Amino acid sequence: MGFIEEGRQLIQDFVTPEIRAIEARLNAIEKQVAVLDSKTDKRADQLDKRIDQLETKIDRNQAQVLDTLHRMENYTLVMERLARLESKLQNVA
Repeated sequence: MGFIEEGRQLIQDFVTPEIRAIEARLNAIEKQVAVLDSKTDKRADQLDKRIDQLETKIDRNQAQVLDTLHRMENYTLVMERLARLESKLQNVA
């Protein structure tokens, strides 16, 4: 056997099995990463959905607060008009 043949045999005996083992481990890691990606995507979707729900709730609450403030403003205006009318009535009597 020549030097080149011994080198080939050495590669086949030692390096090639190691490369295959590394490839198998790499494939296993890639599968784990894919599973983690899937879980992360699922969590992100759930989080997006929850954020959308909270934004809707905030918008609804904001509308309610603005409506209440508007009604209070109208109530204040009515009370001021009523006070002026009562004042006029007391001045007439």
